[in-house]
Amino acid sequence: MVQGEDLAVWIAGQTAGWDKLTPAQHYLLESLGIAPDTTGQEVRPVRRSQDELWERNMTAARQFHAREGHLRVPRQHRENVDGELLGLGSFISNARRRAARLSPERRHALNALGMRW
Repeated sequence: MVQGEDLAVWIAGQTAGWDKLTPAQHYLLESLGIAPDTTGQEVRPVRRSQDELWERNMTAARQFHAREGHLRVPRQHRENVDGELLGLGSFISNARRRAARLSPERRHALNALGMRW
């Protein structure tokens, strides 16, 4: 996992769609030791909906709050949730910046954790 993205899934997606990549992309991937998929199976990265991403980040926020007792998360903090590192600091910072556009339910969920707006 790098910055919350599963590299194995990313590589599988690149190699499965090899024929759609440009020669420059082929070169860059090959320089990393990544070759085209020859198994014939198509593997696509899983795309998560905005609601799923929100819930995943809220799980991280609840976990942090339960451990630390507050939601004053450093901007660069990453929280490990089920083996996946999530950018919790970025999530909290972005939520503060977008507070006026958040739904009442989402604002309430963050308020329940003691969010400082």
